Amino acid sequence: MPRPAGRDQRVAGVTIAAPLAEAIGRATGAAVVQARRTGGGDINAAYEVRLDDDRHAFVKTRTVAPAGEYAAEAAGLQWLGAPGALSVPEVLGVHDPANGDEATRVLVLEWIESGRLDQAGEEELGRGLARVHCAGAPDFGAPPPGAPAPDGQIAPLRLGAVLLPNDPLTDWPTFYAEHRLRPLVAMALECGSLSSAAARVIESVCERMPALAGPPEPPARLHGDLWSGNVLPGADGHPRVIDPAAYGGHREIDLAMLRLFGSPSRRFFAAYEEVTPLAGGCRERVQLWQLLPLLVHAVLFGGGYGAAAERVARRYL
Repeated sequence: MPRPAGRDQRVAGVTIAAPLAEAIGRATGAAVVQARRTGGGDINAAYEVRLDDDRHAFVKTRTVAPAGEYAAEAAGLQWLGAPGALSVPEVLGVHDPANGDEATRVLVLEWIESGRLDQAGEEELGRGLARVHCAGAPDFGAPPPGAPAPDGQIAPLRLGAVLLPNDPLTDWPTFYAEHRLRPLVAMALECGSLSSAAARVIESVCERMPALAGPPEPPARLHGDLWSGNVLPGADGHPRVIDPAAYGGHREIDLAMLRLFGSPSRRFFAAYEEVTPLAGGCRERVQLWQLLPLLVHAVLFGGGYGAAAERVARRYL
Protein backbone atom coordinates (compact mmCIF):
# COMPACT_ATOMS: atom_id res chain seq x y z
CA MET A 1 0.00 0.00 0.00
CA PRO A 2 1.11 3.62 -0.49
CA ARG A 3 3.13 5.13 2.29
CA PRO A 4 1.55 8.11 4.06
CA ALA A 5 2.64 11.60 3.06
CA GLY A 6 5.56 12.88 5.04
CA ARG A 7 9.29 13.32 4.63
CA ASP A 8 11.17 12.73 1.41
CA GLN A 9 12.14 9.08 0.98
CA ARG A 10 15.64 7.76 0.37
CA VAL A 11 15.36 4.65 -1.80
CA ALA A 12 18.39 2.88 -3.24
CA GLY A 13 20.47 6.05 -3.19
CA VAL A 14 17.90 8.36 -4.78
CA THR A 15 15.83 10.84 -2.83
CA ILE A 16 12.20 10.75 -3.89
CA ALA A 17 10.18 13.78 -2.89
CA ALA A 18 7.35 12.80 -0.58
CA PRO A 19 4.59 14.15 -2.90
CA LEU A 20 6.04 12.13 -5.80
CA ALA A 21 6.26 8.92 -3.75
CA GLU A 22 2.70 9.48 -2.59
CA ALA A 23 1.47 10.10 -6.15
CA ILE A 24 3.13 6.88 -7.38
CA GLY A 25 1.51 5.04 -4.51
CA ARG A 26 -1.90 6.47 -5.34
CA ALA A 27 -1.47 5.51 -8.99
CA THR A 28 -0.30 1.95 -8.42
CA GLY A 29 -1.36 0.95 -4.92
CA ALA A 30 2.27 0.07 -4.16
CA ALA A 31 5.25 1.75 -2.52
CA VAL A 32 8.52 2.67 -4.22
CA VAL A 33 11.43 0.60 -2.92
CA GLN A 34 14.05 1.45 -5.54
CA ALA A 35 14.39 4.35 -7.96
CA ARG A 36 16.80 6.11 -10.27
CA ARG A 37 16.54 9.00 -12.67
CA THR A 38 16.51 7.88 -16.28
CA GLY A 39 16.21 9.28 -19.78
CA GLY A 40 13.17 9.23 -21.97
CA GLY A 41 11.14 11.88 -20.20
CA ASP A 42 11.67 14.66 -22.78
CA ILE A 43 9.94 17.62 -21.08
CA ASN A 44 9.19 15.42 -18.06
CA ALA A 45 11.34 14.05 -15.27
CA ALA A 46 11.60 10.29 -15.71
CA TYR A 47 12.35 7.54 -13.20
CA GLU A 48 12.97 3.82 -13.32
CA VAL A 49 11.36 2.39 -10.19
CA ARG A 50 10.78 -0.89 -8.42
CA LEU A 51 7.61 -1.26 -6.41
CA ASP A 52 7.11 -3.34 -3.29
CA ASP A 53 4.89 -5.75 -5.26
CA ASP A 54 7.88 -6.55 -7.55
CA ARG A 55 6.63 -4.51 -10.50
CA HIS A 56 9.26 -2.71 -12.57
CA ALA A 57 8.03 0.65 -13.84
CA PHE A 58 8.77 3.80 -15.80
CA VAL A 59 7.41 6.97 -14.18
CA LYS A 60 7.05 10.36 -15.79
CA THR A 61 6.16 13.52 -13.92
CA ARG A 62 6.72 17.27 -13.93
CA THR A 63 5.73 20.00 -11.58
CA VAL A 64 3.79 22.01 -14.16
CA ALA A 65 1.95 19.14 -15.82
CA PRO A 66 -1.59 20.38 -16.52
CA ALA A 67 -4.56 18.39 -15.30
CA GLY A 68 -5.62 15.73 -17.77
CA GLU A 69 -2.36 15.40 -19.70
CA TYR A 70 -1.26 12.07 -18.25
CA ALA A 71 -4.80 10.69 -18.15
CA ALA A 72 -5.16 11.50 -21.86
CA GLU A 73 -1.86 9.78 -22.63
CA ALA A 74 -2.92 6.71 -20.67
CA ALA A 75 -6.25 6.61 -22.54
CA GLY A 76 -4.37 6.97 -25.83
CA LEU A 77 -2.05 4.06 -25.06
CA GLN A 78 -4.97 1.84 -24.14
CA TRP A 79 -6.87 2.83 -27.30
CA LEU A 80 -3.89 2.08 -29.53
CA GLY A 81 -3.28 -1.22 -27.78
CA ALA A 82 -6.93 -2.34 -27.83
CA PRO A 83 -6.85 -3.94 -31.31
CA GLY A 84 -4.01 -6.22 -30.15
CA ALA A 85 -2.06 -5.36 -33.29
CA LEU A 86 0.74 -3.17 -31.98
CA SER A 87 2.39 -3.32 -28.58
CA VAL A 88 2.26 -0.42 -26.15
CA PRO A 89 3.58 -0.24 -22.59
CA GLU A 90 1.02 -1.41 -20.07
CA VAL A 91 -0.41 1.44 -18.02
CA LEU A 92 0.27 0.52 -14.37
CA GLY A 93 -1.42 3.60 -13.02
CA VAL A 94 -2.04 7.30 -13.40
CA HIS A 95 -2.51 9.98 -10.76
CA ASP A 96 -3.89 13.02 -12.55
CA PRO A 97 -6.44 14.82 -10.38
CA ALA A 98 -8.68 17.32 -12.14
CA ASN A 99 -8.41 19.78 -9.27
CA GLY A 100 -5.43 21.16 -7.44
CA ASP A 101 -2.89 23.23 -9.32
CA GLU A 102 -0.13 22.10 -6.97
CA ALA A 103 -0.92 18.38 -7.31
CA THR A 104 1.92 16.02 -8.22
CA ARG A 105 0.75 14.18 -11.33
CA VAL A 106 2.34 10.97 -12.57
CA LEU A 107 1.98 8.38 -15.29
CA VAL A 108 3.31 4.93 -14.40
CA LEU A 109 4.03 2.45 -17.20
CA GLU A 110 5.61 -0.97 -17.36
CA TRP A 111 9.37 -0.85 -17.80
CA ILE A 112 10.57 -1.87 -21.28
CA GLU A 113 14.18 -2.92 -21.73
CA SER A 114 15.31 -1.23 -24.93
CA GLY A 115 16.93 -2.98 -27.87
CA ARG A 116 16.87 -2.61 -31.62
CA LEU A 117 14.53 -3.54 -34.44
CA ASP A 118 15.66 -6.14 -36.92
CA GLN A 119 13.95 -6.72 -40.26
CA ALA A 120 11.17 -8.74 -38.66
CA GLY A 121 10.60 -5.95 -36.12
CA GLU A 122 10.31 -3.33 -38.84
CA GLU A 123 7.75 -5.45 -40.66
CA GLU A 124 5.86 -6.04 -37.41
CA LEU A 125 5.69 -2.28 -36.89
CA GLY A 126 4.32 -1.74 -40.39
CA ARG A 127 1.65 -4.42 -40.15
CA GLY A 128 0.72 -3.44 -36.60
CA LEU A 129 0.36 0.25 -37.38
CA ALA A 130 -1.81 -0.56 -40.40
CA ARG A 131 -4.14 -2.68 -38.27
CA VAL A 132 -4.37 0.02 -35.60
CA HIS A 133 -5.26 2.55 -38.28
CA CYS A 134 -7.90 0.16 -39.63
CA ALA A 135 -9.44 -0.14 -36.15
CA GLY A 136 -10.76 3.33 -36.84
CA ALA A 137 -12.38 6.12 -34.87
CA PRO A 138 -15.93 7.49 -34.72
CA ASP A 139 -15.02 10.83 -36.33
CA PHE A 140 -12.08 12.96 -37.35
CA GLY A 141 -10.93 14.47 -34.07
CA ALA A 142 -12.54 11.82 -31.88
CA PRO A 143 -10.47 11.38 -28.70
CA PRO A 144 -9.69 8.00 -27.11
CA PRO A 145 -12.41 6.61 -24.85
CA GLY A 146 -11.76 7.70 -21.30
CA ALA A 147 -9.77 10.81 -22.22
CA PRO A 148 -10.59 13.66 -19.85
CA ALA A 149 -13.27 16.04 -21.09
CA PRO A 150 -13.00 19.38 -19.25
CA ASP A 151 -16.42 20.79 -18.40
CA GLY A 152 -18.02 18.12 -20.55
CA GLN A 153 -16.32 19.42 -23.70
CA ILE A 154 -14.06 17.56 -26.14
CA ALA A 155 -10.50 17.82 -24.82
CA PRO A 156 -8.08 19.58 -27.17
CA LEU A 157 -5.14 17.77 -28.70
CA ARG A 158 -2.02 18.56 -26.71
CA LEU A 159 1.37 18.59 -28.46
CA GLY A 160 3.77 19.92 -25.87
CA ALA A 161 2.46 23.36 -24.98
CA VAL A 162 0.35 23.56 -28.14
CA LEU A 163 -3.38 22.94 -27.81
CA LEU A 164 -5.46 22.28 -30.93
CA PRO A 165 -9.25 21.91 -31.19
CA ASN A 166 -10.52 18.35 -31.47
CA ASP A 167 -14.20 19.09 -32.14
CA PRO A 168 -15.18 16.09 -34.27
CA LEU A 169 -16.06 16.42 -37.95
CA THR A 170 -16.94 13.86 -40.60
CA ASP A 171 -14.94 15.68 -43.30
CA TRP A 172 -11.15 15.37 -43.14
CA PRO A 173 -10.13 18.28 -45.44
CA THR A 174 -12.22 20.67 -43.35
CA PHE A 175 -10.93 19.21 -40.08
CA TYR A 176 -7.29 19.47 -41.17
CA ALA A 177 -7.64 23.04 -42.39
CA GLU A 178 -9.85 24.40 -39.59
CA HIS A 179 -8.70 22.42 -36.54
CA ARG A 180 -5.04 21.93 -37.34
CA LEU A 181 -3.43 24.33 -39.82
CA ARG A 182 -5.36 27.57 -39.28
CA PRO A 183 -5.01 27.56 -35.46
CA LEU A 184 -1.29 26.86 -35.83
CA VAL A 185 -0.86 29.69 -38.33
CA ALA A 186 -2.46 32.08 -35.84
CA MET A 187 -0.17 30.88 -33.04
CA ALA A 188 2.95 31.08 -35.22
CA LEU A 189 2.06 34.60 -36.32
CA GLU A 190 1.54 35.65 -32.72
CA CYS A 191 4.91 34.33 -31.57
CA GLY A 192 6.72 35.74 -34.58
CA SER A 193 7.89 32.45 -36.08
CA LEU A 194 5.82 32.85 -39.26
CA SER A 195 5.74 35.85 -41.58
CA SER A 196 2.47 37.34 -42.78
CA ALA A 197 3.41 36.36 -46.33
CA ALA A 198 3.95 32.74 -45.24
CA ALA A 199 0.64 32.81 -43.39
CA ARG A 200 -1.16 33.90 -46.57
CA VAL A 201 0.44 31.02 -48.48
CA ILE A 202 -0.72 28.45 -45.93
CA GLU A 203 -4.19 30.04 -45.84
CA SER A 204 -4.37 29.55 -49.60
CA VAL A 205 -3.46 25.89 -49.16
CA CYS A 206 -6.26 25.58 -46.59
CA GLU A 207 -8.72 26.96 -49.13
CA ARG A 208 -7.57 24.34 -51.65
CA MET A 209 -7.62 21.47 -49.15
CA PRO A 210 -10.67 19.62 -50.60
CA ALA A 211 -8.79 19.31 -53.89
CA LEU A 212 -5.46 18.40 -52.27
CA ALA A 213 -6.43 15.86 -49.61
CA GLY A 214 -6.93 12.89 -51.92
CA PRO A 215 -9.74 10.33 -51.99
CA PRO A 216 -12.07 10.28 -48.97
CA GLU A 217 -11.08 7.80 -46.28
CA PRO A 218 -12.76 6.80 -43.00
CA PRO A 219 -11.23 8.12 -39.79
CA ALA A 220 -8.18 6.13 -38.73
CA ARG A 221 -7.01 5.52 -35.17
CA LEU A 222 -3.91 7.72 -35.08
CA HIS A 223 -0.93 7.74 -32.77
CA GLY A 224 -0.79 11.46 -33.54
CA ASP A 225 2.87 12.14 -32.68
CA LEU A 226 4.60 9.28 -34.43
CA TRP A 227 8.19 10.25 -35.00
CA SER A 228 11.06 7.78 -34.70
CA GLY A 229 11.70 8.68 -31.07
CA ASN A 230 8.23 7.45 -30.15
CA VAL A 231 8.91 3.99 -31.53
CA LEU A 232 10.58 2.00 -28.75
CA PRO A 233 12.37 -1.19 -29.82
CA GLY A 234 12.29 -3.71 -27.01
CA ALA A 235 15.16 -6.01 -26.10
CA ASP A 236 12.88 -8.80 -27.31
CA GLY A 237 12.95 -7.30 -30.82
CA HIS A 238 9.31 -6.23 -30.78
CA PRO A 239 8.37 -2.58 -31.42
CA ARG A 240 6.27 -0.54 -29.02
CA VAL A 241 4.80 2.90 -29.60
CA ILE A 242 4.93 5.43 -26.78
CA ASP A 243 3.93 9.05 -25.99
CA PRO A 244 0.81 9.22 -28.17
CA ALA A 245 -1.36 12.23 -28.90
CA ALA A 246 -4.10 9.96 -30.18
CA TYR A 247 -7.23 11.00 -32.08
CA GLY A 248 -9.24 10.07 -35.14
CA GLY A 249 -7.55 11.35 -38.29
CA HIS A 250 -6.19 10.54 -41.73
CA ARG A 251 -3.81 7.58 -41.59
CA GLU A 252 -1.28 9.28 -43.86
CA ILE A 253 -0.61 11.78 -41.01
CA ASP A 254 1.25 9.17 -38.96
CA LEU A 255 3.20 7.97 -41.98
CA ALA A 256 4.17 11.49 -43.05
CA MET A 257 5.50 12.33 -39.59
CA LEU A 258 7.58 9.15 -39.54
CA ARG A 259 9.16 10.31 -42.80
CA LEU A 260 9.83 13.82 -41.47
CA PHE A 261 11.58 12.85 -38.24
CA GLY A 262 12.94 9.43 -39.16
CA SER A 263 13.59 7.12 -42.05
CA PRO A 264 11.25 4.12 -42.12
CA SER A 265 12.56 1.23 -44.15
CA ARG A 266 11.03 -0.13 -47.34
CA ARG A 267 10.15 -3.24 -45.35
CA PHE A 268 8.02 -1.11 -43.02
CA PHE A 269 5.99 0.38 -45.87
CA ALA A 270 5.70 -2.93 -47.73
CA ALA A 271 4.36 -4.60 -44.58
CA TYR A 272 1.93 -1.71 -44.01
CA GLU A 273 0.52 -2.04 -47.52
CA GLU A 274 0.18 -5.81 -47.20
CA VAL A 275 -2.55 -5.04 -44.69
CA THR A 276 -4.09 -1.94 -46.24
CA PRO A 277 -2.77 -0.36 -49.46
CA LEU A 278 -2.38 3.39 -49.54
CA ALA A 279 -4.55 5.47 -51.87
CA GLY A 280 -3.22 6.78 -55.15
CA GLY A 281 -1.22 9.98 -54.93
CA CYS A 282 -0.10 9.33 -51.36
CA ARG A 283 3.51 10.28 -52.12
CA GLU A 284 2.41 13.68 -53.42
CA ARG A 285 0.53 14.33 -50.15
CA VAL A 286 3.37 13.52 -47.75
CA GLN A 287 4.55 17.13 -47.38
CA LEU A 288 0.97 18.40 -47.18
CA TRP A 289 0.55 16.42 -43.95
CA GLN A 290 4.02 17.44 -42.78
CA LEU A 291 2.78 21.02 -42.54
CA LEU A 292 1.21 20.01 -39.23
CA PRO A 293 4.41 19.04 -37.36
CA LEU A 294 6.40 21.81 -39.07
CA LEU A 295 3.97 24.43 -37.79
CA VAL A 296 3.87 22.86 -34.32
CA HIS A 297 7.67 23.09 -34.23
CA ALA A 298 7.53 26.67 -35.49
CA VAL A 299 5.30 27.57 -32.53
CA LEU A 300 7.33 25.61 -29.97
CA PHE A 301 10.88 26.20 -31.19
CA GLY A 302 10.89 28.94 -33.83
CA GLY A 303 14.12 28.74 -35.79
CA GLY A 304 13.71 27.78 -39.43
CA TYR A 305 10.52 25.77 -39.03
CA GLY A 306 8.26 28.61 -40.16
CA ALA A 307 10.28 29.13 -43.33
CA ALA A 308 10.25 25.36 -43.93
CA ALA A 309 6.46 25.33 -43.62
CA GLU A 310 6.21 28.16 -46.13
CA ARG A 311 8.43 26.31 -48.63
CA VAL A 312 6.32 23.20 -48.31
CA ALA A 313 3.05 25.09 -48.63
CA ARG A 314 4.15 26.76 -51.88
CA ARG A 315 4.35 23.32 -53.49
CA TYR A 316 0.58 23.01 -53.18
CA LEU A 317 -0.49 26.35 -54.70
